[in-house]
Amino acid sequence: MSLRSLALSTAGALAARATLRALRGVSHLDRTNFRGHTVSLAAGPALAIGAATSAAAGAGSLPRAGAALVAGLGSGAVGFYDDVVGGRPEHKAKGFTGHLGALREGRVTSGLIKIAGVGAAALAASALLAADGPRRGRLGTVVDVALGAGVIAGTANLFNLLDLRPGRAIKAGTIVAAPLASGPVGGLVAGPVGAAAGILPDDLGERVMLGDAGANALGALLGVGLAARSGRVGRAVLLAGLAGLTAASERVSFTQVIQRTPGLREIDALGRRP
Repeated sequence: MSLRSLALSTAGALAARATLRALRGVSHLDRTNFRGHTVSLAAGPALAIGAATSAAAGAGSLPRAGAALVAGLGSGAVGFYDDVVGGRPEHKAKGFTGHLGALREGRVTSGLIKIAGVGAAALAASALLAADGPRRGRLGTVVDVALGAGVIAGTANLFNLLDLRPGRAIKAGTIVAAPLASGPVGGLVAGPVGAAAGILPDDLGERVMLGDAGANALGALLGVGLAARSGRVGRAVLLAGLAGLTAASERVSFTQVIQRTPGLREIDALGRRP
């Protein structure tokens, strides 16, 4: 790891930890996790703020910095809204089809607002990335922006689907970021990885949970890195893979797949409370 990447990672971790300390005492952020333990949702906004600001600091250009801020803070904000009010009866719905069904009944759920907000943030971030790249003509730009937005939103959604056990989303984020860290977008991902690492001990210790705010923000920022690193074909391949995993999640439990797969099972349980 270069000194610059180390500095960005450290900055991300410090920002996330400082925000977490400031929010930990807010009682209405307490929730019950999968094991029945009381945890705080404070990790979500802490990770979103630490990751987005440090990613912007390492972006290398104003458009890329804007893309990081829009994707990370935008996705984190609508995710946090869903975290806070999503448990209310009027907002309850299961899956994308459930939210659409609620809309047909005249209910606008927090989940639907989150989906729309993540999509809008991803589109804006992708447009900023396009402004930083070579000119490709109007049609080429539209295609690139659409594919980039799909990658950013799809990655945000995937990490939200993974965040069902302590540490799982952060571990997945580290794996995704590893091949990007030494390349031209290394500055974009070093800060988010550091911010996630700063939250990880509390996440594994079941003192906090990322919630939609943290998982969406981390996923969206890694999506920005993937989109910035990839050309049109690469984005199309990534989007197809993300769409396939999202479709699979409607039919298959990722947790069950991980539990049945040697290697994945051990990585998933690493550092977690027994």
